[in-house]
Amino acid sequence: MAKQTIAAMVEGGKASAAPPLGPAIGPSGLNIGEVIAKINEKTKDFAGMQVPLKVTFEKGSKTFEIEVGTPPTSALIKKELGIKEPVKEEAGVKGKKTIGNLSIAQVVKISNMKKDSSLATTLKQQAKEIAGTCLSLGVTVEGKNPRDFIKEVNGGKFDSQLKG
Repeated sequence: MAKQTIAAMVEGGKASAAPPLGPAIGPSGLNIGEVIAKINEKTKDFAGMQVPLKVTFEKGSKTFEIEVGTPPTSALIKKELGIKEPVKEEAGVKGKKTIGNLSIAQVVKISNMKKDSSLATTLKQQAKEIAGTCLSLGVTVEGKNPRDFIKEVNGGKFDSQLKG
């Protein structure tokens, strides 16, 4: 039989048999409780964040594999800043207040978390990707507008921190 895949976004460590997982897994014949327990075990480190995952199985077989992705960059930035509530859209609009500031050390930490899923090949490129996300969230980097931070990265100002 052909393998089937169920893709979903769940809160780390808090998956349940409720939608979106329960109705998708139910018809597959898999033990829902076992699948949910494994998902919660694998996502517990991402507590409080939405995590993408894929459950792959063969219909009729009781075996399955769970592939956990990394949370979106925006979720990692919000967690790093301790922001729990959703960010209002106007935060990133010019002239509106910022919601936080990331240090270069925090940018490097987020870069390392996203290393496997990023299209960037260097830490410097990843830092610029993260700064781009900061721009849309209304977050400054090193106390500066993310565009200015990217210019400084391009100019080599943070080369010592962005080696790797």
